[in-house]
Amino acid sequence: MHSHDPPNPELCFPNVWLGEWFVSRVQHLSGTMLPATAALNQPFLVSCRAPSMVLKVFFPTCCASADSGLLVGRWVPGQSSAVILAVVHFPFIPIQVKELLAQVQKASQVPVAVLGTWCHRQQEPQESLGNFLEGLGTIFSHDPWLQLCRERGTRLWSCKATYPQMSNPLDMHPEEQVMLIFYDQRKLLLSWLHPPPVLPACQMGDTTASTGGLADIFDTVARSEVLFQNDQFDERPVRLSHWQSEGVEASILVELAKRASGPVCLLLASLLSLISAASACRLWKLWPLSFIRSKLSTCEQLHYRLKHLSFIFSTEKAQNPMQLMRKANMLVSVLLDVALGLLLLSWLHSNNRIGQLANALVPVADRVAEELQHLLQWLMGAPAGLKMNRALDQVLGRFFLYHIHLWISYIHLMSPFIEHILWHVGLSACLGLTVALSIFSDIIALLTFHIYCFYVYGARLYCLKIYGLSSLWRLFRGKKWNVLRQRVDSCSYDLDQLFIGTLLFTILVFLLPTTALYYLVFTLLRLLVITVQGLIHLLVDLINSLPLYSLGLRLCRPYRLAAGVKFRVLEKEAGRPLRLLMQINPLSYNHVMHIYRLPRCGCHPKHSWGTLCRKLVFGELIYPWRQREDKQD
Repeated sequence: MHSHDPPNPELCFPNVWLGEWFVSRVQHLSGTMLPATAALNQPFLVSCRAPSMVLKVFFPTCCASADSGLLVGRWVPGQSSAVILAVVHFPFIPIQVKELLAQVQKASQVPVAVLGTWCHRQQEPQESLGNFLEGLGTIFSHDPWLQLCRERGTRLWSCKATYPQMSNPLDMHPEEQVMLIFYDQRKLLLSWLHPPPVLPACQMGDTTASTGGLADIFDTVARSEVLFQNDQFDERPVRLSHWQSEGVEASILVELAKRASGPVCLLLASLLSLISAASACRLWKLWPLSFIRSKLSTCEQLHYRLKHLSFIFSTEKAQNPMQLMRKANMLVSVLLDVALGLLLLSWLHSNNRIGQLANALVPVADRVAEELQHLLQWLMGAPAGLKMNRALDQVLGRFFLYHIHLWISYIHLMSPFIEHILWHVGLSACLGLTVALSIFSDIIALLTFHIYCFYVYGARLYCLKIYGLSSLWRLFRGKKWNVLRQRVDSCSYDLDQLFIGTLLFTILVFLLPTTALYYLVFTLLRLLVITVQGLIHLLVDLINSLPLYSLGLRLCRPYRLAAGVKFRVLEKEAGRPLRLLMQINPLSYNHVMHIYRLPRCGCHPKHSWGTLCRKLVFGELIYPWRQREDKQD
């Protein structure tokens, strides 16, 4: 492949990172020595440390075949960089060009100006064109004045930078000290440069400078969108070439959607504000309703979705790309949730599946109750050959059997209404799959309420005996628990106190195995139910917090989420400007998940393994919901 190929990514050399070769190149041009490691990590920063020697010209690839004209862009003096945004074509009136640039500068707050001339000699064979373009520098004065040219009949490029306002007319940048960097204007306009990860303290200064240099380039192209509204095919006094030169990207449907989005969002925001006001009514804060509302997963999920919808249809404009991306992620999450809910609704109401579920629910509940009865009868005997306290064993077994009898009676009493309840529950799937899953979790909690009662009874008895034994053990050692100071202090006991403490300690020690066995069995059953509910809550949290829109952008248009840039060498020849192609490095999927992950509902407890084991050993209750504060004994 020839070394003078055009700036087309498919026709370029293999990828070459600007590492030590880039450092040596800049050191050769500027006569300075730079640390190689800093340049490897911060390739853009290297060019910022020699602004007076190396001139960088960022040229859009879409203008490589444009007709001759003027280079319009922004000069970044702190980095000795020129960002070319468009090419003004002949014929034009200078005063109209200046008026257009003044309008663009007022609207975008970007100091755009005419930076030089562009000569495409392949299309303009006249020899006098070069002299005419050089004369434009007196009309549009700028320091430096760029002269960018693409040679006729070849693919060679030349770029010179003169300083007309300097006293010495020979002051100019040699071509070896000019870097011509091509960039995709459309990708740079639509992308958003993310801040780099935190580096060690020794590199913090370099990171700030490098990020600022890249951010200036990205920000210049993004804020100059007003300039791109003029096209070379428009019947206007000034014709331009830029990324929309091949046709303005627009659609009638898109324009209609943009115009209708305002009234629709206003109407939906009003409806959502009414719903929020109704949900915040004082009636819901009364004791029974507030307690039920705080313990049901369905209420928490509806409240969570209501906040999402209020944020999505808010009439306030997004302040930054991060907020806009968050709103888009929420919208896609809600749409996917509703779509999955409608699929579930259609599946439930086809082939009378709700009736089949209702007919199978009562036999399953009877079977679970029957298995619990067999388990209690096994515990009331000699489970695994263990010798239990018969009196306490019979009392606890009959107590739990009575609760199972009450539960069976309750299930058979509700059996005629189960189908109607499931039918109305199935309709709630139109609100989203997460709402249906939350209702299913609450149904599991109601159907296993007897198991929860057994667990609470066993845990309370076990906890009472554990703390009773610990108190009596401190009595034997002449210690006591100081409630005010929250510590163990020495204490002297008389003979009667020691005698009664010995009797109580002996009784509790011999009754502990029977209570511990019942507690162990019902705790395992309760953990099984909590595991099933936990899997449902994990699925709900996954749907709620997954940044689907950001992941879709990363998959289909990775340049939209930029983490940095890399360069490919297009031309490296003595006497010619160094030509590079700037490409966007997309964010990794891990960073996309870390940056754009939506907040979770936060109503479910998050216990560490150490806390969970401590609660199980000491008989503390494990709730499936988040408590306001941890209990202290």
